[in-house]
Amino acid sequence: MNTQSKSHISRTIQDYLVITIGLLCYSLGWVLFLLPYEIATGGTSGICAIIEYSTGFEMQWSYLILNAVLLVIGVIVLGPKIGLKTLYGIGMVTLLMDVLRIWMADANGQLPQLLGPGQDFMACLWGAGFLGFGMGLIFVRNGSTGGTDIIALIVNKYKNISLGQMMMVCDVVIISSCYFLFHDWKRVLFGFTVLFVMGFVIDHIINRSKQSVQFFIFSKKYAEVADAIATKADRGVTLLEGQGWYSKQSIKVILVVAREDRSVEVFRQVKDTDPEAFISLSNVEGVYGKGFEPIKIK
Repeated sequence: MNTQSKSHISRTIQDYLVITIGLLCYSLGWVLFLLPYEIATGGTSGICAIIEYSTGFEMQWSYLILNAVLLVIGVIVLGPKIGLKTLYGIGMVTLLMDVLRIWMADANGQLPQLLGPGQDFMACLWGAGFLGFGMGLIFVRNGSTGGTDIIALIVNKYKNISLGQMMMVCDVVIISSCYFLFHDWKRVLFGFTVLFVMGFVIDHIINRSKQSVQFFIFSKKYAEVADAIATKADRGVTLLEGQGWYSKQSIKVILVVAREDRSVEVFRQVKDTDPEAFISLSNVEGVYGKGFEPIKIK
């Protein structure tokens, strides 16, 4: 097995590990906070929650059924890779929610209100936080929990629209329809609260993961530093011609653009190669092209 194949397998394992953590957070948000306080939100999960509140049919099973059709659409538009991850996400949410419900339920099979009676708003915030954090992790690794997530990913593939905003548009109609079923404005307001908090957390997680930085590195050992960054940190390197204004001497400036989470490795290679190097580091608003974000036009 060559190095490229090993790297691909390693990335795939990491993807599914992060997706699993995200799915666990998503399931905990529902089982610990939203379902016990009968709070609904948008998407197929919101529809399934409403079905449970009105009929008693447990959410995870209607969730599995409703997502089957959308999964087929996702495979056609987004490709088999995202289809497999979405299938994994739907299956794991169903399994995790079922296991968590069995574990958390009382003797009567009811989910306890962990925050105590009358704490609907706090449960709304905590549930939204768990859902947003979990879905953010899932989206970062190109996974999905199904439902309107698939619609959001399809639009995001072709247009430069944030996933959180797109999901918000899809879910407003679903949340608003709750009033016509229950005639309770509190349910609608809590649903919108979950939606906005969840969208904010999702965007924060995704934007944080996509944050890039730019290095300007000045070193007399520029060749060794550039080689170390290119081979050991696995980052692209560009050499720029420069001139010291005071010394009037020609110098080489190393330009490196990397994800923020890879910046520590770049620093490590520079320090190990030339501890006396001068480094300028700055955040960049966006990096588009090979190895970063695809170029999208609004």
